[in-house]
Amino acid sequence: MPKARFVYVIYIAAAVETVWRALLDGEFTRQYWGHENVSDWQPGSSWEHRRAAGDRGTAILGEVIESAPPTRLVITWAAPADRARRELHSRVTFDLAPVADMVRLTITHEDLEPGSDMERRITMGWPRVASSLKSLLETGRPLSTWAGEEQIRDGR
Repeated sequence: MPKARFVYVIYIAAAVETVWRALLDGEFTRQYWGHENVSDWQPGSSWEHRRAAGDRGTAILGEVIESAPPTRLVITWAAPADRARRELHSRVTFDLAPVADMVRLTITHEDLEPGSDMERRITMGWPRVASSLKSLLETGRPLSTWAGEEQIRDGR
């Protein structure tokens, strides 16, 4: 069965360097995502998506495949329980392109198991995370990214 792919595009009124930093810097990601991205962001390095609230550990982990600041980042993406199962790792590409006085951020998440919990979660998650990032950079205030998550998950 072919793997699933999810693509999300959003335009953000900010400089490309600002959006790049907001994607990688744990201080920024904690504000709009509720998690801290931790790595040196060099190809071959590991990265972790750590929960910021309390000490609940790593939510997602992976490896940096490609890093071309400030326009392209490619990482693998997996649940910590699947660390050793490479066939379950998906791939996320962040492409940033300046367009006039804004940035077009394209998030491509691929190599997902069709119908999996991961596919369902990222399909709901990426639009929420990207919208919160946009709000933070444009207004100084992030969205409450995961507010109402139970209602959305239950289809209410």
